[in-house]
Amino acid sequence: MIRVLLVDDSPIVLHILQRLLSRSPEIQVVGTAADGREALELVPYLNPEVICTDLYMPVMDGLEFIREVMANYPRPILVVSVAVEPGSPNIFRLLEAGAVDVYSKPRDILNVDMDKLAHELAHKIRILAGVHVFRRKNNARGTPAAKLASKPIIMPRPQTPVRMVVIGASTGGPQALHEILAHLPATFPVPIVCVQHIGSNFLSEMVTWLNEVSPLPVRKAAHGETPQAGVVYFAPEDAHLELDDGGRFALSLAAPLDCHRPSVTITMRAAAHCFGAGAVGVLLTGMGRDGAEGMASIAAAGGITIAQDEASSVIYGMPKVAVELGAVLHILPLEQIAPALEAMLNAEFGVLNKSNAELRMRSVE
Repeated sequence: MIRVLLVDDSPIVLHILQRLLSRSPEIQVVGTAADGREALELVPYLNPEVICTDLYMPVMDGLEFIREVMANYPRPILVVSVAVEPGSPNIFRLLEAGAVDVYSKPRDILNVDMDKLAHELAHKIRILAGVHVFRRKNNARGTPAAKLASKPIIMPRPQTPVRMVVIGASTGGPQALHEILAHLPATFPVPIVCVQHIGSNFLSEMVTWLNEVSPLPVRKAAHGETPQAGVVYFAPEDAHLELDDGGRFALSLAAPLDCHRPSVTITMRAAAHCFGAGAVGVLLTGMGRDGAEGMASIAAAGGITIAQDEASSVIYGMPKVAVELGAVLHILPLEQIAPALEAMLNAEFGVLNKSNAELRMRSVE
């Protein structure tokens, strides 16, 4: 049974959600609360595996509640609210605070397809029950953590000059990208191309959110555009991002690969084809296998491949498949990926900062 705590200031909404989730035999609603303060008191006693919370509530709203939970009783949180409709600036503030996912609650919940609503909520809860979450310091301002002064270790020099970095991510990806981009230098000397699995109409808000912390400009890639050094590009919604023979971006509406469009694998394959050993692939947290074959293409071309480790991944799916394929040269905890990328681009050889003896670069033999 997946133990779920529901938090919403509307008794009607709580009743409806409880009834809908009762249709799933593997889900048990163990408690309800009308505000964040009440819910926070219940968490250590009810020990829910997943929390579903509204955003706007009296006494303590959902944002502060999430921060308190992740600082004291970390567990997967799904925000179910009308305040997370596509285009809302709230979405990534909630993810930054520690929520794993959001679900846009219908404004007229009494007049919707209840079967569809029950199915979608149960599906999301099942996924969240299997994710790994981390304790977070309660930082209401959401400022990125400072880099730690630490003992350096040597980072191998790439075989050829790096020309492009491609980063792929799915579930937990926005938070992981936030961590990486916040800690890259403004002088990063090559283009970075990101492919994030994300719902329609959410990408623009994510780009805006990442621009707030990234020293590098972040924007969507455009068809025919030549990638520029020191710029972070995102594959647009519902289009594969490739590179033509001149190294310019080429958008494609070809069929999804591994159920995804944009596909991480397609972009990584394009980078490997265009830049050979000058391509770097980074595969972050996410479900499924997208990106694994792309990492294999970069590795076969002689490029560098990095996978996020299991301990720091929300879902260790995509990186795990890449590791099992033998396509990963380095496995790193999330907080070491930005220093590793910076180190690889050192003119002579890289120096990777190490925060402690447990967080170190490991090569897959």
